[in-house]
Amino acid sequence: MDLRVFTEPQQGATFAQLSAMAKRAERLGFSGFFRSDHYLYIGAGDPRPGVTDAWVTLGGIALETSTLRLGTLMSSATFRLPGPLAVSVAQVDDMSGGRVELGLGAGWYEKEHRAFAIPFPGVGERFDRLEEQLEILEGLWATPAGGSFDYEGKYYDIEGCPSVFLPVQRPHPPVIIGGHGRRRTPELAAASPPSSTWQDRASKRSSNNSPASTTPAGRSGANRGPSRDRCGSRSVSVATRPSSNAGRPPAAGSQVNCERAG
Repeated sequence: MDLRVFTEPQQGATFAQLSAMAKRAERLGFSGFFRSDHYLYIGAGDPRPGVTDAWVTLGGIALETSTLRLGTLMSSATFRLPGPLAVSVAQVDDMSGGRVELGLGAGWYEKEHRAFAIPFPGVGERFDRLEEQLEILEGLWATPAGGSFDYEGKYYDIEGCPSVFLPVQRPHPPVIIGGHGRRRTPELAAASPPSSTWQDRASKRSSNNSPASTTPAGRSGANRGPSRDRCGSRSVSVATRPSSNAGRPPAAGSQVNCERAG
């Protein structure tokens, strides 16, 4: 079993706390350290100070660890344009020596988007944008040095983008496609690159209501790769509380996420 720590620092955690938790997780033998990608407190209660950016945090932790897989569950496709996201993920992969995994979803938290002036289109458009982002990320990371990448989509156009900062992992870091829909999320995972996996984040759904694998979905158009079979994965999250032991790092909105490796 592959045991990985998952934290939700938007509930209140500083970089120092997250770094301490990641280093302790590595010492205890966990294989990965993942964090949510949110800027706004979720749920009732007063927002706590210490909101951190996911990819800035992971870049810092990358330099302070040596074995942990590092990634997001999930980054929202509404938060970042695909070109800058490709550079950020590739750079953190380089900083970590090839230990990054990108979790990417369509986005869901409308209140957060409104609080940070981030556009929040309807669910259909969000999924369309996610699909285009996945195609662009794959294309940019596959562009060799000296080459360029072009893309024409409904929401994103790219003209002559030179080879970006390429990730250490080739052809690119693993991509985890997050969502709880029964059709479009599995279809996106089925049509994505070989190292992609689909994670059903709807923890209340029984296993016989959630597909254990996905069916290949055809894709057409420029810059779209062939469909491929994808395995779905589920996670079991165990909530933890901060220990009263002063020698331990504080729990950061903590969960331990035990997930099957893709």
